Amino acid sequence: MSWNPSDTTRQITVAVSAVIAIVGSAIGSGAFVGTPIAEAAGGALSATSTLVAPAGPAFSIWSVIYLGFVAYTVWQFLPSQKTNDRHRLLGIPIAITMILNAAWILVVQAGVLWLSVAVIAVLLASIAYVFFLMRRVRSTDRVDAVVTDGTMGLYLGWVSVATIANTTAWLVDLGITAGATSWSVIVLAVAAVIGLFVAVVGRGRIAPMLSIVWGLGWIAQGRLTGELINTTTGWAAVIAAAIVAVGTVRARRVAPAGS
Repeated sequence: MSWNPSDTTRQITVAVSAVIAIVGSAIGSGAFVGTPIAEAAGGALSATSTLVAPAGPAFSIWSVIYLGFVAYTVWQFLPSQKTNDRHRLLGIPIAITMILNAAWILVVQAGVLWLSVAVIAVLLASIAYVFFLMRRVRSTDRVDAVVTDGTMGLYLGWVSVATIANTTAWLVDLGITAGATSWSVIVLAVAAVIGLFVAVVGRGRIAPMLSIVWGLGWIAQGRLTGELINTTTGWAAVIAAAIVAVGTVRARRVAPAGS
């Protein structure tokens, strides 16, 4: 296939978006400038801000996701991948999710919680769209399956949990705290339903399940130990994680061969 300038444009767009995401991550960590996310917005997104806030170590999954961004950027730059129709389909949508991720961090740094909820909702929808596209044009390469599908699957699962935590933090910041335990159980039930939906649509994709279970597991850890103890919420998170894990395994077993 002949060289196409639009492929170069796409590749550069992905690379620039990855750099923006990584710079945003550095700001969000407070490594050079900015305030750590747990301390930004008056601590509304800290590990003890709400009953469904994951414990601090949960956020280490971002390191894996950002590493995936770098791996995808390098992968799609390889000569063998430049004119790959799958990257032509996925490249720009993936780039958009990386830019939205950086935008979310900047909004949180500005302390505008309601806007952070709007941005993360759009981010989640964008990643879900990428997930849909990946199902439409499946990978035929093991490396691509790990680098592209694996990264975006982890991204989808984690942002699903983060969206729930972010929205809850905003509502608590507004002063809506009545029936917190009951609401936390409902929210975790929603997380389990989302996880099952992703499992069915993705026909048992492992990566989204891993990050959803990871997030729910650290919510459980934070409520069963630490500063903000709530055993009802903690065990609800354990049950939600188990439901997602079992549901994904089940979906994978009944999926048609080669799906």
